[in-house]
Amino acid sequence: MSTTKATKRAKAKLAQSTDALAQVDWARAEAELDARGWAVVGRVLSDAQCAALIEGYTDEMRYRRTIVMARHAYGEGEYKYFAGPLPPLVQTLRMNAYERLAPIANKWRALLGEEAAFPARHDAFLEQCRAAGQTKPTPLILKYENGGHNRLHQDRYGEVFFPLQVAVLLSRPDTDFEGGEFLMAEQRMRQQTRVDVVPLGFGEAVIFAGDVRPVSGKRGPVKARMRHGVGEVRAGRRYTLGLILHDAA
Repeated sequence: MSTTKATKRAKAKLAQSTDALAQVDWARAEAELDARGWAVVGRVLSDAQCAALIEGYTDEMRYRRTIVMARHAYGEGEYKYFAGPLPPLVQTLRMNAYERLAPIANKWRALLGEEAAFPARHDAFLEQCRAAGQTKPTPLILKYENGGHNRLHQDRYGEVFFPLQVAVLLSRPDTDFEGGEFLMAEQRMRQQTRVDVVPLGFGEAVIFAGDVRPVSGKRGPVKARMRHGVGEVRAGRRYTLGLILHDAA
């Protein structure tokens, strides 16, 4: 297939914008987020949609910036931020994720004694980002090859920050790549860090806390600091779609 035909096919697949999160058990997801700060919510992208996102990785016109991780001591690998307007598939998934997660984020804020609430609609939240000078879209595709990894980190891009985000695995574990496990780390006051290895399958999404979350303390809810990363890829190539729900300055 020619490059032009492959590009057209990828664009057609990315134009599919159905509500991929409609089948998620949101009561279970909320309980797991409350309990441990992350929840795997099952398959949200089809084989064809995963393939289209990977095929589109080489189309530089879709992206506003490429980061080579080793240059910044982030790890080994690279990622690209989508330019606006986002592909309809990515835009719809991001919007629907935010609007289902905003009530959870507001509950967490209330537990931590923070008064300001996130708006119900994602477009209203993005207006808050724009008012703070955060106008650059943050959804991205990450690529890791043999030896690739991502050090534990948080994704803060400005004053306005949404505390939950989503990652979708676009490659097949043990077929397209080996290793490369998604990692979550939790730090509570006066405790050693806990690390979870998150079991993530092809096309599956994990929702996770990107900064702090409320946990039970002796005198009520306290903050636990969360970080995330990716273990070393031992063979093959691993692609991920990352959905950060606030924009960047």
